[in-house]
Amino acid sequence: MVEPKPPFRADTVGSLLRPTELKQARADHLAGRIDAEALRAVEDRLIVDAVRRQESIGLRAVTDGEFRRGWWHFDFLAGLNGVELVKGDRGTAIQVSGPLGFPADHPMLAHFRFLAATARGMPKQTLPSPSLLHFRIGRSAVHDDLKTFLADAGEVFAEAIQAFHGAGCRYLQLDDTVWGSLCSAREREAARRRGEDPETLPKLYAAVINRALAAKPADMTVTLHVCRGNYRSSWIAEGGYEPIAETLLREIAVDGYFLEYDSARAGGFEPLRFLPAGDKRIVLGLVTTKTGALESPDDIKRRIDEAARYVPLERLCLSPQCGFASTEEGNLLSEDEQWRKLELVVRIADEVWGTVG
Repeated sequence: MVEPKPPFRADTVGSLLRPTELKQARADHLAGRIDAEALRAVEDRLIVDAVRRQESIGLRAVTDGEFRRGWWHFDFLAGLNGVELVKGDRGTAIQVSGPLGFPADHPMLAHFRFLAATARGMPKQTLPSPSLLHFRIGRSAVHDDLKTFLADAGEVFAEAIQAFHGAGCRYLQLDDTVWGSLCSAREREAARRRGEDPETLPKLYAAVINRALAAKPADMTVTLHVCRGNYRSSWIAEGGYEPIAETLLREIAVDGYFLEYDSARAGGFEPLRFLPAGDKRIVLGLVTTKTGALESPDDIKRRIDEAARYVPLERLCLSPQCGFASTEEGNLLSEDEQWRKLELVVRIADEVWGTVG
């Protein structure tokens, strides 16, 4: 049996370790030794290589590895009207400086078109979630009342979704660290210190995502990846999904969820009981991208069986817990280890479901 649409039994979150040649080309461009066209030629060639490798492993959805990005989120967000990238004492951040808008010439549309023209499998686009325009930068982002600001953010992302659909995208993933943070007692307290109420934020963020999805074309699949931090194999948030699971799983109109379950930091599978009846899928992030050690297939299958106590097996899938390089620095494992991890995901999924294709 061939799966009709994503998320697939064996799937991928998106980012890949940047090859040494790509890192050197980016450094050369930054230093003025090569121009943008020369950098793009290197990116193009290495993206083709990465896509072919994903396809050869057996992944039905393929990405460009986010090879053209420095950051998983800032590159997209800083391309929006009214959003700027700023550097300060505490590092790089975004700042909302004016009315939000999605420009018709956003560079990531061209990035997707290249991927779509290259891929033999289904090209998958990853974008940060609209809730990121508020959570980390808090009230400083809001020029009007919070609900108005989030409604505007939802409209901008609705325009983005329509634009990517127009470019040929039929599989789009929203990456979101907010929900993982709202599982963490420490991060919830930090939100309170910023003047936010973590008890009301889940409903507000569900509403902004749903506003972005309101006009989603019927032939487009959108999933939500809940991340707990991934910079150079680090993490930010810990705590089970219980505080946010009901809102996350019952109220957000996505087609599936990529949930990190690679360590005890994510708690148990009990919160999956809130997944409503229907055809939404849960993609279990059971294979870690934070280390190169290869998981035991039997251990992964056992955990899939545990999750199936709360969600029918036919509504479960398997993936790495996150990308391998949320930023261009990448996680602390080798490219060979990365590819073995992805091969493991495909092999286990084929053994469990027999539907990888």
